[in-house]
Amino acid sequence: MSSSGKAVRCASLRFLDEIKLPFKFLIALLVMAWASLAGAQTIQPLCSFNGANGANPGAPLTLANDGNFYGTTFYGGASGAGTVFGVTTNGTLTPLASFIQNSTPYPSRLTVGPDGNFYGTTSSGGSDSEGSVFQVMTDGTLTTLFSFTGGVAMSPSLLTLGLDGNFYGTTFDGGEDYGGTVFRVDTNGTLTTLDSFFVTNGANPPAGLTLGQDGNFYGTTYYGGITDSGNHLGWGTIFRLDTNGNLTTLASFNGTNGVNPSAALTLSPDGTFYGTAAGGGSEGTIFEVTTNGTLIPFASFNGAEVPINCQCSTALAFGNDGNLYGTTYSGGIGLGSIFQATTNGTLTTLAVFQGTNGSYPNGLTLGNDGNFYGSTYYGGNGSPGYGTVFRLLLPLAFVAQPQNVTNTNGASITFVAAATSPLAVTYQWQRNNTNLVNAGNLYGVNTTRLTIAGISDSDAGS
Repeated sequence: MSSSGKAVRCASLRFLDEIKLPFKFLIALLVMAWASLAGAQTIQPLCSFNGANGANPGAPLTLANDGNFYGTTFYGGASGAGTVFGVTTNGTLTPLASFIQNSTPYPSRLTVGPDGNFYGTTSSGGSDSEGSVFQVMTDGTLTTLFSFTGGVAMSPSLLTLGLDGNFYGTTFDGGEDYGGTVFRVDTNGTLTTLDSFFVTNGANPPAGLTLGQDGNFYGTTYYGGITDSGNHLGWGTIFRLDTNGNLTTLASFNGTNGVNPSAALTLSPDGTFYGTAAGGGSEGTIFEVTTNGTLIPFASFNGAEVPINCQCSTALAFGNDGNLYGTTYSGGIGLGSIFQATTNGTLTTLAVFQGTNGSYPNGLTLGNDGNFYGSTYYGGNGSPGYGTVFRLLLPLAFVAQPQNVTNTNGASITFVAAATSPLAVTYQWQRNNTNLVNAGNLYGVNTTRLTIAGISDSDAGS
């Protein structure tokens, strides 16, 4: 790709020498030229919260089956206790429901259920202000399905849909030793506590569970695990929850490989997991962990990449290019940043938040169009700045290059090329620097596949 953003790739068509065709023709096709991506690797605000439509979103967005995103806010709405909202990729924001509580419920990230409705938890709220499980139907009807009780704020995490159609989650507190629990809840609100954490097997899971390729769930605890004289509570653990509800500690953090992880794990295509820890390393770490508990520091934040302690407490997301992407709550100029981690562990800050484009991001969600979308707790238009929904613009990248084709006169040939971009990619095949049109023996001139049917002398050119 040139500095102007125009990308050029060439492929050729060659005729076979045969007794009946004793000559050669060469067709060189120029493929995939597009306008420069203005503002590549920048944060594009799509809309701002104003209080009435919600205020201060505190969780990542959720991609739904309709291709739109849905989320929650901590404040705003009809009673100031938060909202559930939907937002399109062009930034049209629609409040769906408002929480009605005596105290702020602090809703979690939404999870799409098997019935197409949304499910989530509140860290307070419910009948005893100790947390709840709620349902939001597609028409905006909000129902509390279960309220936690017992005299301690349970602080449940987001819900993760299991292969059995039930949801699974964790609570930061509660349980036999007040180290937290893991639970299962169905769409009717019937909740079953499966196991409890003790300091030795981890304590206080801060985030939700991640479903592995083996059907088990994996997660992190903020405290617990192997201890030393300097930290009797431990630096945190990675655990597995099997389909019978049994907890197994897989690995412990020791300071150099991370400290106090506070985000959910991210499943990679090869079945391993990646996660972040706001402590450890220089300014926090990214780590890789296998299903058998091998924990490897993957990358470390430092002052060069993130001038201020990164506080990376949100889950990572894989892009279409196979790299990891995430956000830091501070970093950059102190209002948060977006970073990329390549497969070899190279960390790069892609963009920083500056207030007008949002501040203090909640993580990234990959959309159907290949864009990353997210929300920020503060910033945006107006004062005091109740938060934004944004899109991350990244450079375009090839995923399929056109290959040379050799064939005889009269045959049909096809060239293939494709690219990914956070913006919609358009295609235009050319010959002799002139745009081709779908006519005669040409098909697919504006798609990833150009077909020339019945090639002949007239198809020669460059």
